[in-house]
Amino acid sequence: MKSAGYKSRPGPRRRYRQIARADAAGDTARRIAVAFAQCIHERWIEDVTLEDVAARAGVTVRTIIRRFGSKEGLLARHSEYLAAQVRADMNITPGDIEGALDRGLTFYERIGDGIIRNLAQEKRHPVLKPMLDRGRSELRDILSGFYAPWLDPLPAKERQRVLDQLVIATDIYAWQILRRDAGRSLKETRGVMLALIHAILNQLSTTKYRSEG
Repeated sequence: MKSAGYKSRPGPRRRYRQIARADAAGDTARRIAVAFAQCIHERWIEDVTLEDVAARAGVTVRTIIRRFGSKEGLLARHSEYLAAQVRADMNITPGDIEGALDRGLTFYERIGDGIIRNLAQEKRHPVLKPMLDRGRSELRDILSGFYAPWLDPLPAKERQRVLDQLVIATDIYAWQILRRDAGRSLKETRGVMLALIHAILNQLSTTKYRSEG
């Protein structure tokens, strides 16, 4: 007989079922998140419905509501996914300027149009602001770390100014102006952005900065 208060541990079969259910739930959440990302990459947010996301993910609207609550909940999850994707894509070797630029351009080529669309909707849909602010912060943090050998010796104000220049030279708006507005090829776009980066860094070797500045 089992002693009073004794609770048996779940057997191997029960643990397997629990793990399987957790894996299935995680897979469902991922499919919904990917489906939503695809929808807002292709269309304006107001044109995307939960029915659209459910059909693409192969789930019901009720499942989406149960897991994410609303379209705003999906946007919050998408923000986390995008930030993680940026970090993964920009896992770059310090000092490899061309490699870093290539990684950034690959990222823009893949989802840049969707990001530009989201930026255009920011004022109409305030729920986008946290996601876009996070993206801006991620880019600045990545560049600050990558270009630290050039930036760290500078006085604070000069460091900020040079970092601003590097952000502008590699920002998605620079990509949009060249690739979409001007119709430049990817190779031409890369050449322009690389020239801007080198011009910014070369000025540091010809300019003396005083710490008191």
